[in-house]
Amino acid sequence: MHILSKELLFPNPVQASPEGLLAIGGDLSIERLLLAYNSGIFPWYSEEEPILWWSPDPRMVLFPEELKVSKSMKQLLKKEVFQVTYNTCFERVIENCAKIYRPDQEDTWITLEMIEAYKGLHRLGIAVSVEVWKEDELVGGLYGIDLKDKKIFCGESMFSKVSNASKYGFICLVEKLKQQDYRLIDCQVHTDHLESLGAKEIDREVFLSYL
Repeated sequence: MHILSKELLFPNPVQASPEGLLAIGGDLSIERLLLAYNSGIFPWYSEEEPILWWSPDPRMVLFPEELKVSKSMKQLLKKEVFQVTYNTCFERVIENCAKIYRPDQEDTWITLEMIEAYKGLHRLGIAVSVEVWKEDELVGGLYGIDLKDKKIFCGESMFSKVSNASKYGFICLVEKLKQQDYRLIDCQVHTDHLESLGAKEIDREVFLSYL
């Protein structure tokens, strides 16, 4: 276990535990967060915990050209059931991601400290949001870190108030990134939901090579 100091430095991701935990402590400054994401590391911790930094192996990623869209989702997209916007209400999206109930989690990992830090990244155009609307109501969305120079998008969290809303927004985002020649979307860790959309696990070493 590596304990971070005020020095802007992370240990090599290969030193992470089998679960992917790499370091503890430090802060959520813009500089440290940028260093983390560009090094294949991300923060993930609960309110009562110190800041925990992760770099799991394997890493869940989605290559845009491998996106899977079900027949039912294709029909929803064709009918334009939802409207999708980008970066129109980042704060509302991240707050909804923090509040949404998740059966597999006792509490949120998107703390007030995290929200303020990512709002700072958003002001710099680094943290971005996708909003999904139905009849002028925000019914879903997601946010993440956009590493434009590396053509990599790091997904952080999503929420849905209506069935398929976040999936709809995610598919629209991936199609948009595909048009911009993005190389991959970092999904961090495995979920069945992400796998159903075409995401897969790759070795951490391979993921880091894209960075």
